[in-house]
Amino acid sequence: SARRDFYWLRSFIAGGVAGCCAKTTTAPLDRVKILLQAHNHHYKHLGVFSTLCAVPKKEGYLGLYKGNGAMMIRIFPYGAIQFMAFDQYKKVVIKKQLGISGHVHRLMAGSMAGITAVICTYPLDMVRVRLAFQVKGEHKYMGIIHAFKMIYTKEGGFSGFYRGLMPTVVGMAPYAGFSFFTFGTLKSIGLAQAPNLLGRPSLDNPDVLVLKTHVNLLCGGIAGAIAQTISYPLDVTRRRMQLGAVLPDSEKCLTMVQTLKYVYQQHGIRRGLYRGLSLNYIRCIPSQAVAFTTYELMKQFLHLN
Repeated sequence: SARRDFYWLRSFIAGGVAGCCAKTTTAPLDRVKILLQAHNHHYKHLGVFSTLCAVPKKEGYLGLYKGNGAMMIRIFPYGAIQFMAFDQYKKVVIKKQLGISGHVHRLMAGSMAGITAVICTYPLDMVRVRLAFQVKGEHKYMGIIHAFKMIYTKEGGFSGFYRGLMPTVVGMAPYAGFSFFTFGTLKSIGLAQAPNLLGRPSLDNPDVLVLKTHVNLLCGGIAGAIAQTISYPLDVTRRRMQLGAVLPDSEKCLTMVQTLKYVYQQHGIRRGLYRGLSLNYIRCIPSQAVAFTTYELMKQFLHLN
């Protein structure tokens, strides 16, 4: 039973490492996305590529990694909780035998796992966004711990850390569910239709077919891109709500619906609700791909199949 003993710990590590690798790959794009989504006044007239070039000029190359420390601290437990919870929820949902197909199991388990992970790690996301939105020379927060203290004392204690949770959870359900769903569906169709072309036996369990790495990357990428598009306006909403006190127009953005309306009226669909979306594709595809691939490799490495 030694193999079963630390199963949860090993899947925790696999999820965490996968998340960290994925996020560090795309950290610069993440920072730029936050600056654009909330129309930071230093960069608000610029587009995606000009901002990517402007940040290093203004704040040095490390400026691209602003807020990445808080991101790592958050993403390890986040990735870990999400992958662990997904496995657990899948068991629960399948046990209940709700008379639904395997895809729906995946969709439900994926959504529930995503929501669990978000709620557990949300305050860290809040802090990371505040740090990433700061521009050199205008620092309100000195670092992670200072930001925690400030938000706690200045923004109503514990509830201050959960601003914007609503759009996150609403956006999360289709997002997590949909990306697991699309990934799972593409994987099972692929392995059923063309097992020799797309699949290979798993290294730690030859009876289990897994996708070849590049196919894995592709399926992960497609899954991510579809899910992103559906839930993107909610992502913009979340960022604005999280930045709350930092933005000049915060009193107009107290609830999710108010914020969506405000962004739509002020900036319209393309320049408001979907601002930075192209960046999201560029960012999302390598990130999802790296995450799923690292996770599959870690799973074999730690004998989780």
